Amino acid sequence: MILAEKMINIKQQNLVLTNQRALFWKEAETLVLSDLHLGKTAHFRKNGISLPSEIIENDLKRLSDLIIHFQPKKMIVVGDFVHAGKNSEFNLFAEWKSKFSDLNIILIKGNHDRIAKEKLFDIGVTEVCEIYEEEYFIFSHEQLYSTKRFVISGHLHPGIRMKTPVGRFVKFPCYIVNNAQLILPAFSSFTGLDTKNHPENSHYYFFTEEEIYTI
Repeated sequence: MILAEKMINIKQQNLVLTNQRALFWKEAETLVLSDLHLGKTAHFRKNGISLPSEIIENDLKRLSDLIIHFQPKKMIVVGDFVHAGKNSEFNLFAEWKSKFSDLNIILIKGNHDRIAKEKLFDIGVTEVCEIYEEEYFIFSHEQLYSTKRFVISGHLHPGIRMKTPVGRFVKFPCYIVNNAQLILPAFSSFTGLDTKNHPENSHYYFFTEEEIYTI
């Protein structure tokens, strides 16, 4: 894994954006990500669509690398931790979590997280809530407006579309940041990109496998 980092300061807090689809909140020693969509590829395979199991395995390997690098005390998942009902990928995650037994995982429920809390606790999730507040931030799966705290959300799977010098268009996943909110990219590598439904007056931090860029 090639790890690129970009530090931004929000509410006097240092947030390290990475090209691995997650950020690290330094002061709270917390890794923050969204839209893991655990079980998505297994769900597709169950319905007759052939997809490699390596997709979720590679995502969890990337997550392991981030945890080893940043050594967080906790991890906040801003929704859509699960894509569908319980399937073989739950066991895969439980096995993964056993390697990081001291890591607390806080899940803010997303629109796909319809599974019972007890099943989430069984595989290592520590806390499940609708909205989570800590210090200067509100963590919510979907965008919301707050006059009290800065909002960190997911759900959108944000991306940008750029024209190359030869006239072709390419898409990149990104973080969207403005004065009121930060929208995380989807952590899952098996997601599309929304390049249109973005809040106004925002900055973009888009990334490749090797670097992070700002526009």
